[in-house]
Amino acid sequence: MRTLAFFLTLFSICAAERRDLSGKVFTFPRVSATDYTTLTPDVEKILFSVTVCLRFFTDLSNSQTLFSLATRSHADGFVLFRRSQGHYQLYLADTGVDFYGLPDKLIHWNSLCVTWDSSTGLSQLWVNGEASSRKALHPGGSIIGTPSIILGQDQDSYGGGFHTYDCFVGQLSDVHMWDRILSPCEVMKYTDYMSFPPGNMLNWQNLEFSRQGYVVVEDNRAPTHMTCPGRD
Repeated sequence: MRTLAFFLTLFSICAAERRDLSGKVFTFPRVSATDYTTLTPDVEKILFSVTVCLRFFTDLSNSQTLFSLATRSHADGFVLFRRSQGHYQLYLADTGVDFYGLPDKLIHWNSLCVTWDSSTGLSQLWVNGEASSRKALHPGGSIIGTPSIILGQDQDSYGGGFHTYDCFVGQLSDVHMWDRILSPCEVMKYTDYMSFPPGNMLNWQNLEFSRQGYVVVEDNRAPTHMTCPGRD
């Protein structure tokens, strides 16, 4: 009965909660179309510029969704895919651009920031401190409406439409979102685990979220961050 109760608790919708997740990760341990985390932004407004930063750890090289923001009018409102090692796609208002040659690694923690500015239409990725070229994306546009923000899945419809081939398997941490463009200096401070201004829309140190299915909140225990007593 204890085992049954455990799994009934594990594979269920968790009520929304607000926590300081410093030193924690969301672990998505399996290929699934049902496991994800919903994030509630602290600010709801029309967005003319965006920065999202996060860290991810995975041993899979196939296509995965790192961040999915949908609106009622655009399923791909602001979505970031890792298509393969070094290759990313950013979608805004259902239009996408590709970024190549970025220095990410398997079975390592990777720091990633993405920016978009409506006034210029320029978007850019930063991976482990290295900047991509700037790409044109939706100049003069905006993100309007109550956003549905999800980690672990890609939304093909507002809050749903999930598929196993787009899911994320691994760990995500330190997710922040701003309604402005971070400076290169601020991006480097985030990358280097230094002090930086937390996101005013999503703040990992004060995050409201809910989990669906098999998603675990745990301490950061990735092998590259482990130290064992008595080991040189």
